[in-house]
Amino acid sequence: MKLATLTVAGGTTAAVDIDGAWHALPFSDVGAALADAAWRDTVAAAASTAPIDSPDFALLLPAPGKVICCGLNYSDHILEMGRELPTFPTLFAKYADTLCSATDDIVLYGASDKVDWEVELAVVIGTTIVRGDRAEASAAIAGYTAANDVSMRDWQNRTLQWFQGKAFDATTPIGPVFVTADALDPVKGLAVSCAVNGEEMQRGNTSQLVFDAADLVSYVSQFTTLRPGDLVLTGTPGGVGMGMTPPRFLADGDVLTTTVEGIGTLTNRIRVAAASA
Repeated sequence: MKLATLTVAGGTTAAVDIDGAWHALPFSDVGAALADAAWRDTVAAAASTAPIDSPDFALLLPAPGKVICCGLNYSDHILEMGRELPTFPTLFAKYADTLCSATDDIVLYGASDKVDWEVELAVVIGTTIVRGDRAEASAAIAGYTAANDVSMRDWQNRTLQWFQGKAFDATTPIGPVFVTADALDPVKGLAVSCAVNGEEMQRGNTSQLVFDAADLVSYVSQFTTLRPGDLVLTGTPGGVGMGMTPPRFLADGDVLTTTVEGIGTLTNRIRVAAASA
């Protein structure tokens, strides 16, 4: 099952894909839908409504309570960054303000000249989980979406803490849709890829994650409660710009294309604006 947040007259609406047509749900966005314990029943009734003409994708989850990210979770990326395989997940957090939609321009204001790409599978939480084991974590996963953890490497490397290079406003595209967990199995393997101006930079497979989705959700839930609509980003494979010789980074006008098998593609243009804009 696929859900999305669509732009409609007067705002946005959550919607479900039924046989290739999008039908509106009585929620403003996918996050609001997941917050309703009976959302699946509501989805089942949506087939009786008229389909939405010319659907326009909006930000999938505009207000998650938590966005938790895992770094260094594909063995090839760990090695290209000159690190050893971890015993525990390397985690950092973002704010909801960091997110943007699958088609938004990513607007930079000259604060960084080392802007890098990171394709990621993102986990969407469906039920509240506190100190859950792996089985409980699996049950708490509502589904998955695509993301790109666009990173300002110069800011990231100013200190040992990564946060400041990962949390610039409106620089982390997600979407375009949310796919329920019964329709995808990242453990069996989903291809993930990232291209810049049509040139493939990254290609990996979620079967190679050091810590898979259930591992991460269980681990995170040991120290902080996860609730419906929260996001957990699972890390990126090798091929980031900082790992190249010489390093390569995003520039004004570049088109960043992020694809996760079974979910879809994000297409975001990089724009560098004046700092006063």
